[in-house]
Amino acid sequence: MPPEPGAPDAVGTTVSGTTATGGAEQGKRPPRQRDPFFDNAKYFAILLVVVGHSLANLLNVPLAKGLYIFIYMFHMPLFIVITGYFSRNWTFSGGKARKVITNVGVPYVVFEAAYSLYDWLAGRNELEVSLLNPYYLTWFLAALFMWRLSTPVWQQIRWPLAVALVFSLLSYMSNLGGTFDIHRVIGLLPFYVLGLTLKPAHFELLKKPIARPIGAVVLAAGLGASYLVMNHMSRNWIYWKHANFQLGVGNFAGTVMRLTMFACAIVLVAAFLSLIPRRRHWYTQLGAYTLYAYLLHGFVTRLLNFTGWWGADWMHTPPGVFIVIGGALVVGTFLCSKPVVRTMSWALEPKMTWVFTPLRRPARSR
Repeated sequence: MPPEPGAPDAVGTTVSGTTATGGAEQGKRPPRQRDPFFDNAKYFAILLVVVGHSLANLLNVPLAKGLYIFIYMFHMPLFIVITGYFSRNWTFSGGKARKVITNVGVPYVVFEAAYSLYDWLAGRNELEVSLLNPYYLTWFLAALFMWRLSTPVWQQIRWPLAVALVFSLLSYMSNLGGTFDIHRVIGLLPFYVLGLTLKPAHFELLKKPIARPIGAVVLAAGLGASYLVMNHMSRNWIYWKHANFQLGVGNFAGTVMRLTMFACAIVLVAAFLSLIPRRRHWYTQLGAYTLYAYLLHGFVTRLLNFTGWWGADWMHTPPGVFIVIGGALVVGTFLCSKPVVRTMSWALEPKMTWVFTPLRRPARSR
């Protein structure tokens, strides 16, 4: 199922780009074209996600540990910022509300059940499907569902980013429990709201020729810094899911650390985007289906875990790390491909027109 110009993409975000000519001359609304810059960005971002989840099993190798921390510092903020940017025009209109149900809510239920069943078949003693406690990587769908529903609120607040940041910092001062991975939902909210506040002109700045060498230097510095701190900080910070007391710090120190991480993540996201190709390439179309790779690659990484493959000695060497990274790049690319999309669209982009009714409106009082 190839992407249609102007259609929602796999993460439920509205595409961006220039308008085609011809239709406007006849008084018709011209169709929108996908901007290859953002599809390219999402393709490379999903590769970071797959590589990161693969490196998680090789952290006894310093090479893998430094790369892992570096990737986790910004890969999900990158996705969230882009998702927020393309959610700027989201409303509670019938069509958009249905899309968030079918393209986010339904996949969450399907994959929450599928991963739980997969885990049970691999040897767990009990089959447990809990929609309130996201399994593995399904937390992002739960978070996206709630972020999307909150969009109209943020669009009407005078200082949305500041308010979201305050909520985020306050959330880490309390134990909110594990329901819906709520610390991640609120903690990462500022990145979504940041995306809502961005304009096309901001991304044009990152496309300027001078931005590319600066971005390369920033990413190199970030990678070097990751190796310097990897043995001096808890990895739990980069997961955005633990309260301050769970990390053994007070609220003041925790707040300073979170603000530092926000700043670092935003700088790294901007640097990463400055290196993204602007033109269409062979992988551009794959960027429209990154949610397929995100939700499906977990079955591969978990299979290697269940079968004990991650314990192979050759993997826990520098050459083995590079081989694993190469395999992750291949898997991530394949899972965005047309054969996979055709096979799995029933679960990730179900039509489900039979579920919906015409929009009910309250009766007018006389």
